[in-house]
Amino acid sequence: MAASSSFLSTASLSNPKSTISFASSVSPAPIPSLRRVVFCSPFSHRRVMTVRSKIREIFMPALSSTMTEGKIVSWIKTEGEKLAKGESVVVVESDKADMDVETFYDGYLAAIVVGEGETAPVGAAIGLLAETEAEIEEAKNKAASKPSSSAVVPSPPPATSSPAPAAAASDGPRKTVATPHAKKLAKQHKVDIGSVAGTGPFGRITASDVEAAAGIAPTVTPPPPPPSPAAAPAPTAKATTTSSPPLLPDASIVPFTAMQSAVSKNMIESLSVPTFRVGYPVNTDALDALYEKVKPKGVTMTALLAKAAGMALAQHPVVNASCKDGKSFSYNSNINVAVAVAINGGLITPVLQDADKLDLYLLSEKWKELVGKAKSKQLQPHEYNSGTFTLSNLGMFGVDRFDAILPPGQGAIMAVGASKPTVVADKDGFFSVKNKMLVNVTADHRIVYGADLAAFLQTFAKIVENPDSLTL
Repeated sequence: MAASSSFLSTASLSNPKSTISFASSVSPAPIPSLRRVVFCSPFSHRRVMTVRSKIREIFMPALSSTMTEGKIVSWIKTEGEKLAKGESVVVVESDKADMDVETFYDGYLAAIVVGEGETAPVGAAIGLLAETEAEIEEAKNKAASKPSSSAVVPSPPPATSSPAPAAAASDGPRKTVATPHAKKLAKQHKVDIGSVAGTGPFGRITASDVEAAAGIAPTVTPPPPPPSPAAAPAPTAKATTTSSPPLLPDASIVPFTAMQSAVSKNMIESLSVPTFRVGYPVNTDALDALYEKVKPKGVTMTALLAKAAGMALAQHPVVNASCKDGKSFSYNSNINVAVAVAINGGLITPVLQDADKLDLYLLSEKWKELVGKAKSKQLQPHEYNSGTFTLSNLGMFGVDRFDAILPPGQGAIMAVGASKPTVVADKDGFFSVKNKMLVNVTADHRIVYGADLAAFLQTFAKIVENPDSLTL
């Protein structure tokens, strides 16, 4: 890069690093238009050169490592509106959160390519940014001339309780049930599907019913040729190719949201990891007493458990380790406890970073902040994808025990049940009632072994049963 040169080189005019960058997206070469720039050469003469200015493309940013496409929630700015560097332009829904996308350049929002409610793959142009007001019209023309085969996909409409809401019959409470192919044919041939009598299971309207109503000869599928004698003894192969059963009447298909798709992908990925589970009962009398003292100060039980888990992980770093390639594993230098939180339409795991080092009260304040962001879908990527160990607590729902699925890239996840009064016998044979909770840990058996997990749970139980160290 010739930064020290006094001349304006051709390469410097098309340097891709000078183009706009939205979030983590990368911009290609800008779309040129003309403007004049006057500068001095090393000689005594003034020179006037024509320099190409830029109409920059706004790209769908990659807001997380797992994001492949994003949905436009809303455009904060309108077409033709002037933008200042650092201003939020558009709100994008990723697989984990809704995030504001800012501009790093001054200019004008010349054209919106992807509208609200539509989705686009990461890296696709969603808008155009002009440097000057005079370039807005040119940018609009370029946006209009984009090919219709653009990778923009409209988001699926919300599912309804009926598979054919527009085809409800007007002569009573009867509901019309039709196959997707039948609906398509009815639309093509302009047949009122509500007036067609279905001959399928439970009165379902089939494609042949629509063809008959339209006066079209039904398509006859030739029967399959008889199997050869050599292929006769293969009934098992035929059984494996049977189609899935049709949907029941009044059933509806609900597409995954971006968050649900991400959860589904992670859960399927976790099936490839060999895991095992270990349970351990923990006496919570002392922890319950401590909680009653610190609760008025804003401390939550989640913060207490995360702090205890972080302190135990510090003594057993292998449980905090990660194996991502199946060939090696890494000891994480930070103990970041992710805590599962159920939100509307999905599940997310905000991360309490350095949970072993933070003061209990600061940890509680941080947790409340993260929960608020999670519920409003405003978490930043590092606030939900940097966990090294996960905590899942269903004790507040009265669940006494459950197993949790190991998140990809982590060594272990702890499932915490409810603390309940339990009759126990001491070494002298005397009975008493104590509050106990059952903790189940699922771990990656490639890096964590049974003895490692048992030792970790013993340490965790000691911290919980003698919780004074949690407030230090």
